[in-house]
Amino acid sequence: MDKMDYKKLANLLLPDVKRTAEYYENLYPKRELKEGAMVTRYAPSPTGFQHLGGVFAALIAERMAHQSGGVFYLRIEDTDRKREVEGGDEEIINALNTYDIYFDEGLTMEGTERGNYGPYKQSQREDIYKAYVKYMIEKGNAYPCFCKEDEMELSRAEQEALKVRKGYYGKWATCRNMSFDEVQDRIAKGQNFIIRLKSPGNWDNKIILDDLIKGRVELSENDQDIVILKSDGLPTYHFAHAVDDHLMGTTHVTRGVEWLPSASIHIQLFKLLGFDLPRFAHISPILKMDGNSKRKLSKRKDPEIAFSYYNQLGYPKESVIEYLLCIINSNFEEWRRENPSESYREFIVRFDKISPGGSLFDTNKLNDISKNVIAYMSAAEIYELYLKWAIQYDNEMAELLVKDREYAIRFFSIDKNIPKPRKDFVCWMDVKEGIGYYYDELFYKRVKEGYDFTSRIIKRDIIVILQEYLKIYNPNDDKTMWFERIRNMAEGFGYAKDMKAFKRNPENFKGNVADISTIIRIAITNRANSPDLYEIMNIIGSNRTIERIENAIIYLQEKGA
Repeated sequence: MDKMDYKKLANLLLPDVKRTAEYYENLYPKRELKEGAMVTRYAPSPTGFQHLGGVFAALIAERMAHQSGGVFYLRIEDTDRKREVEGGDEEIINALNTYDIYFDEGLTMEGTERGNYGPYKQSQREDIYKAYVKYMIEKGNAYPCFCKEDEMELSRAEQEALKVRKGYYGKWATCRNMSFDEVQDRIAKGQNFIIRLKSPGNWDNKIILDDLIKGRVELSENDQDIVILKSDGLPTYHFAHAVDDHLMGTTHVTRGVEWLPSASIHIQLFKLLGFDLPRFAHISPILKMDGNSKRKLSKRKDPEIAFSYYNQLGYPKESVIEYLLCIINSNFEEWRRENPSESYREFIVRFDKISPGGSLFDTNKLNDISKNVIAYMSAAEIYELYLKWAIQYDNEMAELLVKDREYAIRFFSIDKNIPKPRKDFVCWMDVKEGIGYYYDELFYKRVKEGYDFTSRIIKRDIIVILQEYLKIYNPNDDKTMWFERIRNMAEGFGYAKDMKAFKRNPENFKGNVADISTIIRIAITNRANSPDLYEIMNIIGSNRTIERIENAIIYLQEKGA
């Protein structure tokens, strides 16, 4: 066909498409960006399941855009209607909001949009895509295909028998050179059609992709006449994303490595459409050890892939984000040690420090990071975040917390304002076990199952020690005097009051002052380890302190000490 024939063909195939590609080029002008600023996007499908890998990819895109002074936008890629799940859009936005991954443009939770380059939902951009499909037909770079599924099956079977590449190319592209008259005749007969790319590529030719993560990648040139417009009037992902990334001004495409084999198609589409090519960064998946081998995190096998898993256990969002930053760029951990109080947003993420082979998921590392994150929170912040979690997941704790906010903040404040604060909690699920002794309702429920006194000291001696402590206990003592009384009492029972003396000659003593302190600690908290015991006693008050020690004595006596 000559040039005029292609225009006739375009009007025959898409008679209702009146707006041109040029119209949309003018409607969406190039963004005005400062030098070096990136425009990135998170472009998920609304399939109803948001997972760690999605948050991982979104965080990379968001950090790259915002740390460079650029734009991060959300685009919903919903052209595959079979996979779409009701409420999928809201699930995506909620996942991003949960982890403070804020986008400058895109669909909002209220169903509205912000930004000047929308619609940001592909199903609402049908007219735009058709204008560019029509442009491709006019240029001789696309054509109609009337092949039915049974014909396609025969071709696939033939290719399989010949052991050649599967697809619609070469002699199997049977509609590629159809005449205008034949196309017109088939349309007149009401035959359905799709639009295919007329690829100018040669599989034997090689192209080079300078990937920002993978480095120099050699790919075979695309020779497949891929579908660009489906029979339902919507484009395929390949075509839609090229048009969208161009019109929305995307400078850097960050996406999963599973799209790397398709990069040659996308590069070809950008060139045929006359678009500037964005930079590509293909992200390898998060891996997990399975025996002696590595595998991708699995929706079926691994609960930790679902972002709901972290909500239920009560990992603070900062913990998850900081862990992801740690596996995005391994030098984040060193940066955090040097900048313990800085926002993670001050850390500069780099493409060249992202592992090209994928990073291993490590629960222990996540837990260490989360302990550190919670340790540096203020007591008020811990209270508010824990209460918010407890309201959803632990009604008993929520009711106790709301009774007295200031009381709770007091015990969350212990050992906070020191260079190395305590690291007691991995996630909010841990907190009840760690603070239960502050509440009589929880403390006495636990001691009904028994006290955790050491077996090294016989029960009779523990009773005597606790009885003696009640005699010397003075709630008006300052911390120095309080501990001096315990040291003197320890010496009276044959325990070393000085740790250095005990270490020099342990055989001369029954134990040391720490053993005496631990007995008192267990009587009051039923825990061998806790924050500062003096502070705990001040918070719960002298009446409860005495009552708990008396209760421990009675318990031991009843057990036949």
